[in-house]
Parts: sequence; C-alpha cells; structure tokens
Amino acid sequence: MDLKTISIGLEFGSTRIKAVAIDGSHKVIAYGEHGWENRFENGVWTYSMEMVENGLHDAFSGLQRDFLNKHGIPLSTCGALGISGMMHGYLVLDRYGNVLAPFRTWRNTMTGEAAAKLTALFGFSIPQRWSIAHIYQSILNGDKEVRDIDMATTLSGYIHYRLTGQHVLGIGEASGMFPIDPITNDYYDGMLAEFDNLVDGSLSKPIRQILPEVALAGVEAGILTEEGARFLDPTGVFQPGVPLVPPEGDMGTGMVATNSVALHTGNASIGTSSNVTIVTGKALPPDPRVDIIAGPSGNVAALIHVNNGTSDINKWVNLLHEAIILGGGDISKKDLFERLFNLALETNPGTGGLLQYNTASGEPMLGINEGRPMLLRSPDSQMGVGTVMKSSIYSLLCPIRIGLDILKAQGVTVDVVTGHGGFFKTKAVGALFLSAAIGSRVSNLYSSSEGGPYGMALLASYYLEKKEGETLEDYLAKVFGEQGKEEFEATPGQVEDFRLYYEDYLSSIPALKEAINTFKA
Repeated sequence: MDLKTISIGLEFGSTRIKAVAIDGSHKVIAYGEHGWENRFENGVWTYSMEMVENGLHDAFSGLQRDFLNKHGIPLSTCGALGISGMMHGYLVLDRYGNVLAPFRTWRNTMTGEAAAKLTALFGFSIPQRWSIAHIYQSILNGDKEVRDIDMATTLSGYIHYRLTGQHVLGIGEASGMFPIDPITNDYYDGMLAEFDNLVDGSLSKPIRQILPEVALAGVEAGILTEEGARFLDPTGVFQPGVPLVPPEGDMGTGMVATNSVALHTGNASIGTSSNVTIVTGKALPPDPRVDIIAGPSGNVAALIHVNNGTSDINKWVNLLHEAIILGGGDISKKDLFERLFNLALETNPGTGGLLQYNTASGEPMLGINEGRPMLLRSPDSQMGVGTVMKSSIYSLLCPIRIGLDILKAQGVTVDVVTGHGGFFKTKAVGALFLSAAIGSRVSNLYSSSEGGPYGMALLASYYLEKKEGETLEDYLAKVFGEQGKEEFEATPGQVEDFRLYYEDYLSSIPALKEAINTFKA
C-alpha cells in the first residue's frame, strides 16, 4: 500500500476525539478514538490541555494499531492530514506559545454583555460562543491574561499550531472567531478597525495580528515538524514532513461529510450539541440566535447552534439501563438506545402529558445562561418509558425548530436536510423525528455516520487530488456521486404531533426561567 495516497482526519468532538484514515477511493481504512467529557470547573466548561494532549495520543495510537492490524504495515506517514474540532470558545496564548487561561468551550454562556455590544457595534450577529466575544468579555472583566495575549485560536487551531508552528485556520473555523467578508474571504477590515478603537489599546497589538490567518480549502497550511510529529506520536513511528491542510471547525467538516457545501444545501448534526447549517450564499439580518458563518470553500451559511443535544437523553438511558441490570436483565446500552428510539416513534399521539427541557447548560436559543433540566407533567400524565423518551427527543428538537422558524421568517428555505451524528445512528427514527420537527425531508448518506473526522479526511484528500480549477463543491459531487442515501419524510400526523408539543414547550419557558431563579441545588 502506498501510504502517500492516504488522507487522515482527526476531530476533537464534545465526547470523543476521533481519527480516520481514508484511501484513494475515499473509503475508511482505519479508525481510532478516545472518549472524554468536558468539566465544569470554577464556573467554566473546559477541557484541560493535559486532557487534550492525552486524548490526541490515545486516538492517534488507536488509529495506528487499527491500521497495522488491518494492513500489516505501520502507519508512518500519509499524503496529507488535517485537524478539526469544536468551534468557537476562548483559547489564548502568549508569545512563547503558552496557554494563558483555562480553555473555554462553546458551551459557556458568560459573554452576554460583550456579545450584545459587539453585535450593536458591527451590525452583525456575534453569538456568545464566538471567540471575539470571549476576548472582549475578558477585557471588560479586566482579566489578568489580557495584556499577554499574543495569539487567539480554537482547539483545532491550537493542535495545528503544535504540529506545524503555523497560526492559521480554515475559513469556516475562522468565521466562528470573527466575522468573515465573503468578498475578500478574510476578516472584515472595517470591523477589525472598530474593535481596535473599542478596546483602545487594552491588547498588546491589533486584533488582526492576534487572530489566525484565514485559508480556503485545498491549500497547504504547514508541514508536520519534527517536534509536531513527536507531539502527535510520542513513539516515533509517524514521521515529520507530512503536509497539513487548514484546520476546520466541526460545522465545516459536517458540511463536507454530508456533501452540503453547495448553495441551498443543508445538514443537521445532533450529538452533545445540535446544529443545523444551511448554505444561503448571503448574509441575513442580525439575530443573536443565528450565526452567519462560512463553509470551507467560503460560501456564506446560516448556522442554528443549540448548546444542549443528546446529553439528557443519555441520562434517561443510563437510568433505565441501571434499572434493567438491577432487575437481573442483560442488554447493551447500544441495543437499549435503539429499542427506546423505536418505542418513542411508535408512541403516538402525544407524550402523555409530559414536557421536558434538556437544558443541562445555558441555552442562548431560549435566553437562559444557566442549565436546569426539567420534567413537567400533568396530574393525569402517562409516565411510561415510551412517553418519557419521546418527550425527551422532542425537547431536544424544539430549540432547533425555534432557530429554523427565524430563518423561515427571513426567507430561508431548504427542501432536504442531511443528518449526521449520534442521533441518527437509528437512522429512520432520528430522521423521521427531525423531519416532523422541521417540516422538511431528511436524508442520511450511507457514509455520513463517519461524521466530522471523515469530512476532515476528505478535505485533506481534496488537497491531494484536486485538479486545476476544481472547486470543493465539484470535488465532493464526484466523491459522493456513487454513494447511496436514504430519504425520510414525516407524515402529516407526525408533524402535527410535534407542533402541539412545541406550542406547550414555548408557552412553558417562563417556568424554566423561574426554576433557574429559584432552584439552586
């Protein structure tokens, strides 16, 4: 096997760090992963840099073991590789490359003041998750590290910097740090100047010099250094000299993995967080609940990001699994998930008088900065396993519907959304539930279950294989041209069933806010 035809993608997701290798026919030929969870420490959702480094080693060594077992030769090099990760957040370094403060993930909601002021200043929606909001909030707070900030980046950008020494991001990832001008495919010059005037020398240098360089898909963004190779693989098997493509965010890699980069395509990623991205090709009126980002090729896209995804469902499944084991039963959690999802789909109509909020953390889509998961039920509620699971699934989908209602009011429509992420492992069930929530068809590509790391590997292969003048959209059309997909559409009854739940969900949000004010346990 010619190792130089292999592309590798690594993605730092919310619950797993995943690594995949694909061959020249874009088939996955090796896989490795590492499970992890964010921690809530001193009021911050974070992962320590020790967790980052250990997780990288574990996932990559797993990839190498799998490759050696399957192909009989060590994975010592490849044609190209790329890093992806959770977008947004706060990761700042000094001029020596030292991390100055605990890494803040997208899940944090402590930048409301900064986000509101920047949105008003720029006339462009700046959500609380965005890196520039975190930087400005740290300035407003008078945080001690501010004067020492030499670089601000994301998790994928940090790993890329450690591997190559280059301070660069793919355009999609960069668009979650600071607004991108679709004409120049770079940060808006005017907004950079406005920010510098606003902070009036609070930083050590202009913000443009602190933010990463912006790069489009298909270019080389650095070479794996000797030091970087040892950071990636301390055993010394993997060799330096491999070209790296621009690091991308999980939104961008999800777009690639579902072939949803072209204009008017859309995809939904539902896992620990939930996201729907629709390529609009144009900016929209500012709304704090809608991100305007860029795809890896620079196309403008609208992003509906929901902080809370499947975490609360996992809690219910863990509870039910514990009860089964306590009663002497024996079932894997994987099988239990599948049976519960199918049972929820069969539980019609309604949810038996149950209403849930899956808000383990703050949720800007609902206007709350703290998490309070809630289960409300009427006195005559039917609290069965099916109704509990169905209401939990509906709870996950309601904030997504809020965001899509906003886009619909702004004239944005999409006929088919392609799903990926853990929610779609039981394909027909997850797809039909999402279809009922959004009123559109939902498809599953047979390959989309590989998710973000597969999308990152495809971006690496695009760099290796693209012909002169070939766009990413054209390349992906060729890659996915022969791959099958399934398409699902909810019945009118299922759409109406969700609508009734959604109305109760919206009208009861004041109860959730009151619980945040009163329940402090």
